[in-house]
Amino acid sequence: MIIEDILNWLNENPTVKQVLFLLGVLLSSYVSYLITRKFLLKWLAKLIKRTKTSLDDILYDKVLSNRLSYIVPILIIYNFAYLTPSYANTIQRIAFALIFLIIVASISAFLDALNKIYEQKEQFKGRPIKGYIQAVTIVLYIVGALVMVGILTGQSFLVLLSGVGALTAIIILVFRDTILSFIASLQITSNDLVRLGDWIEVPAYGIDGDVIDIALHIVKIQNFDKTISVIPTHKLIEATFKNWRGMQESGGRRIKRSIFIDIDSIKFCDEKMMKKFQKIELLKDYLEQKITEIQKNNKNVDTSSMINARRLTNIGTFRAYIEAYLRDHKKISSDLTFLVRQLAPGPTGLPIEIYVFTNDVRWVNYEGIQADIFDHLLSVVNEFDLKTFQYPAAPWETDKAPS
Repeated sequence: MIIEDILNWLNENPTVKQVLFLLGVLLSSYVSYLITRKFLLKWLAKLIKRTKTSLDDILYDKVLSNRLSYIVPILIIYNFAYLTPSYANTIQRIAFALIFLIIVASISAFLDALNKIYEQKEQFKGRPIKGYIQAVTIVLYIVGALVMVGILTGQSFLVLLSGVGALTAIIILVFRDTILSFIASLQITSNDLVRLGDWIEVPAYGIDGDVIDIALHIVKIQNFDKTISVIPTHKLIEATFKNWRGMQESGGRRIKRSIFIDIDSIKFCDEKMMKKFQKIELLKDYLEQKITEIQKNNKNVDTSSMINARRLTNIGTFRAYIEAYLRDHKKISSDLTFLVRQLAPGPTGLPIEIYVFTNDVRWVNYEGIQADIFDHLLSVVNEFDLKTFQYPAAPWETDKAPS
């Protein structure tokens, strides 16, 4: 009897009846949300943790855990919207739009999870697809926004799309940097220009460090002073940059430095010098070969003038010593370019250039090896009766007029 009275009263007050039905639907959807969140997802999480692979863990964290619990309550609201006839159409449109939004967000999260799985694979290290993922995500959200507007307004997706087509010029202007960055990302990946972990140098922007992130819009570099530089992806392609990966992969790092010899100290070797040089272990083979060669050459030459005869010079012997010293050095690569040469003499003397590669590419070790080599060579210059060149004072000081 009481139930009949309540039902009759509700029929006489349709607005109250619809509000109560609406509250009942909302309560049911909230209960379903709690059941899904507290029981179903927790059970699913335990099931996933038992598997050996980490792929399903990533998919669960990125896709399922934050979104699955919303689907069920929204579906309940959508299916029971008929209980409120006055608002049924509006409620169903909003619910359907929300379901579509969750689907779009889930696809975006899935792409993000896919990128994370990809980055964990050893064979893909240093070849990021993050830029492509971000480009696809942008397109996904644009399409998703158009579909949601169509659902809420009742307009056809194709009609909305044609309207967007008419605004192509404005869209290109708004998304100019995104389009340029996407093309730059394609060039970077297809040509293998930059990878994560590469040491790059971009003089135009004062950047010199390791690449720590490659995204659609930006490339992030940690400089060697531990500062972080961010450069737009398309600007990296437009600017000239140097990638040191080739050096690191070759296993050798170049030393290219000269010792400047005072030209006034260059001369022929006399007997006293030859005796001193013959005591140097690294020069024994060189001197034996050269002395034999010179004696054979000078048999039919008038040696009364030293200009007629062929003779050793202290600079040539020093150059031979440098070569022998470096070939005997354990930290110098014998498989890469090895060159000790004279450059054209100039106002700073005669440059003896050393162009070799260390077999250790680590920066600190490389600098130590280079310093040790030149410490030694600069110390032994005097043993060859040579002098290194240096200005007695700064050039701008020597040019000053006397006061």
